[in-house]
Amino acid sequence: MNDKSVPDVSVIVGAYEAMPYLIRCLESVEAQTLGAGRIEIVAIDDGSTDGTGEYLEEFAARSAIPTRVVRQANSGGPSGPRNVGLGLARGRYVFFLDADDYFGEEALERMVGMADRAGTDVVLGKIVGVNRGAPGSMWNRTADRVDIYSSQVIFTLSAQKLFRRELLERLNLRFDETLKTGEDALFTMEAYIRGRGVSVISDYTCYYLVGRDDGKHVTKTGGYALRFEATGALMALIADLVPAGPKRDRLMVRPFTVGLIQQFGHGLMKQSEAVQRHKMELAAPLMARHWTPAVARRIKVSERLRLECVALGRIDLLRDMLAFIRAEAKPEVVRRGRARTPYLAFPHFGDRGTGLKDASYEVTVPDWVGRPGLERIEAPRTVRRRRSLFFRLARRVRTRVRTRYAVPSS
Repeated sequence: MNDKSVPDVSVIVGAYEAMPYLIRCLESVEAQTLGAGRIEIVAIDDGSTDGTGEYLEEFAARSAIPTRVVRQANSGGPSGPRNVGLGLARGRYVFFLDADDYFGEEALERMVGMADRAGTDVVLGKIVGVNRGAPGSMWNRTADRVDIYSSQVIFTLSAQKLFRRELLERLNLRFDETLKTGEDALFTMEAYIRGRGVSVISDYTCYYLVGRDDGKHVTKTGGYALRFEATGALMALIADLVPAGPKRDRLMVRPFTVGLIQQFGHGLMKQSEAVQRHKMELAAPLMARHWTPAVARRIKVSERLRLECVALGRIDLLRDMLAFIRAEAKPEVVRRGRARTPYLAFPHFGDRGTGLKDASYEVTVPDWVGRPGLERIEAPRTVRRRRSLFFRLARRVRTRVRTRYAVPSS
């Protein structure tokens, strides 16, 4: 056991206008099987006017869990309160609990046990949505340690995870207070990349993500320009921390498919031409810096084509793609070559004048076509093996060249 004066977990609760959701949130901390003596709460009232601050003080006065309450003027977002809480935390681990949400009773015990056993710096506990959606692809199995470059954990970058505080202090990792949305994605992605491993708990629901009836959940606020800013910041972080190559390509899939692509969905056609043009302008530098053929080949055809249209600056082609998808039309599957490589004949397939290449229509990752009864389409295994062999040979050549021409140390 650790020093009893040091709690296992500091639960950091940033709260703004959180009543009555805050009541169940804090009750779920008190109900933890980890035990009150192994937990502390650091709660920050971010300028609430609905009784949130008063309730926090009342809770602190009666709870068996040591609770520190900070009341401050409104900071305009979740980053400030989280950073304040992190600066006051004493636990071996920290968990950022949103005041709208709540824990499963065994959540902290299971997550701390996993981190201690596996020696990892980040633990993801299964999340389910209450009156809202929640990420689901990463909960297929419980794993002591996953590879962030091949698993689905990059598709959940919210802050609601267990983090080893030593990692956060060593990296001086804090939430970017200049961003009004997406700040948790940068924080979590950096912890994934620079930490000593990620664990996943899938066999127990650790966290309940609540959709507020009043629609005031923070993720529902903010204009589209802020989302482009956040997506660009995440792309820049990945480029800074991961050298060019397959690992960076894999991580880049996340901001392109969960971030940028949402700005170019069906809703785009309902927006004014001025907004459509502005979105294309905001996307242009991101596409120029980070969109590559290697990233594109990791994305399914319908999404890739939309992004290719954005990269070309062709709103007219994008409209055609969106109309085809909205109509739930089934693209013809065209197979070519000895390997019978599949292509999906979305609009403008084979039209050389558009700037869209046939490679943009090629199935390179598992894809699905047709409604109802989706048909699964995969790239031929022989093609995948050849591509894998090519990458391995290319890496060997680069290594030999670097070794041959390396400057001897003095």
